[in-house]
Amino acid sequence: MSLANVFNIAGSGMSAQSTRLNTISSNIANAETVSSSIDKTYRARHPVFATLMLDQQGQTSNSLFSGEDQAGVGVQVAGIVEDSSELEMRYEPNHPAANEQGYVYYPNVNIVEQMADMISASRSFQTNADIMATAKTMMQRVLTLGQ
Repeated sequence: MSLANVFNIAGSGMSAQSTRLNTISSNIANAETVSSSIDKTYRARHPVFATLMLDQQGQTSNSLFSGEDQAGVGVQVAGIVEDSSELEMRYEPNHPAANEQGYVYYPNVNIVEQMADMISASRSFQTNADIMATAKTMMQRVLTLGQ
């Protein structure tokens, strides 16, 4: 694997973490929205990541150890799934969105969990950015070897 591949791998990681941050933002923005029915209530969403392998990209390795050389070459967002946990049902008969029984449904978004997930995604993004900066520095040093 060449040093140039590091940029593709770290870039795919940054893209995946951006998707993760976007879904977290959507979850937090909709945390206090209400509905009068279960079907119309917002449900928390979570991205699902999958490892990209070298053979999945249609490339082959030039390594002597190509049979064993199965390191991942990045990450992709396989999809975004809705959380299937229970919605919160509150008795608020005076709420404008209350149903006939006086209940409103709140999303299954846990703000504390979302904030912890946001910190994790932010740090993962920053780590991938640091990897790119380190690879850039290493490549620049290789270029100065001949001087």
